[in-house]
Amino acid sequence: MRIDELTLTAFRNYQQQRVTFDPGCNVIFGENAQGKTNLLESLVFLSRGRSPRARSDREMIAFDAPAGRIDARLLSREREFHVVVDLYREKRRHIAINGVAAKSAAALGGVLHTVLFQPEDLFLIREGAAARRRFADTALCQLRPRYDAALTAYNRALDQKTRILRDSEDYPRLLDTLPEFNEQLVQYGAVLIGYRARFVKTLSAYAARCHAECSGGREELAIAYRTVSAVEDPEAPWEEIAAALRRHMASHAAAETASRQCLSGPHKDDLFVTIDGREARAYSSQGQTRTAALAMKLAEREIYQNDSGEYPVLLLDDVLSELDPRRQEFVLNRIPGGQVFITCCEDDRLPGLLGGKVLRVSGGRITE
Repeated sequence: MRIDELTLTAFRNYQQQRVTFDPGCNVIFGENAQGKTNLLESLVFLSRGRSPRARSDREMIAFDAPAGRIDARLLSREREFHVVVDLYREKRRHIAINGVAAKSAAALGGVLHTVLFQPEDLFLIREGAAARRRFADTALCQLRPRYDAALTAYNRALDQKTRILRDSEDYPRLLDTLPEFNEQLVQYGAVLIGYRARFVKTLSAYAARCHAECSGGREELAIAYRTVSAVEDPEAPWEEIAAALRRHMASHAAAETASRQCLSGPHKDDLFVTIDGREARAYSSQGQTRTAALAMKLAEREIYQNDSGEYPVLLLDDVLSELDPRRQEFVLNRIPGGQVFITCCEDDRLPGLLGGKVLRVSGGRITE
């Protein structure tokens, strides 16, 4: 799986830029605020249909332009693809894959997979549950289109229920509509839990191996999935999970109405990370938690490869500069086998250490 050619038009600070990439390693260097992260953002968008940092499509369009475009030629599953994404300020985006309009952004995940590693990901273990949920959701949305659809539907129903509870004091009759949205949350929530449970089980196995390698076999990493307490077996058949969610939601109905908050559901799930049997978030050192986060991100890449037979495109956005030499070496030794993009500052010396293609970014222009 690789990206061969990219053309950006009115995307962030790129007015018109065409660039070709090496099938192996691509080092992108330059000073800060020149467009390195913007370039990687466009590649992430090609695989997810959403930006890792923008809240709307409008934010990605150049200030003086009515629309922007991401145009890419890539190879996936031994097939060539031409993907074009048109972004507009006043209407919905348009996505075309080999000249055929895509029904939704989820179609992009069926063509390209990316794993993005940013400096903030090194704090994945220390952050709250939402960050670890987002990590799992991002991976699963690319791996499983059904999961992406279920997550979108679940979040939509959750937003509706939240608004109903919030406004119920002034408009009590709104509570009459709750059963419909509760059932949607049960149905879609059961799908999320089933997929998450299986993903975390696989993630734990891969990440444990990565962590042991980086720590020289001195530490043991484990990741467990935590969901609604009423769900005794998150890998059980879908109907059993749905029934448990239904019971749990009913038991919390009065408390939700009183607090005007959604208290029950997989939107509160977490990934519980331990190192040598102790909770990593509370008891591990900064170095240990960084190693654990590294292991989780690299395990995500291995899961893609095992699932599809191809390595996803790995995007390392200024992350190596945040690591000590030992962890830098660990990451660099594990990335061969697929296409990699590494951004760094001009004084990081990485361009001289790595093979492949070296690209310089300055003021929204890319040169070799």
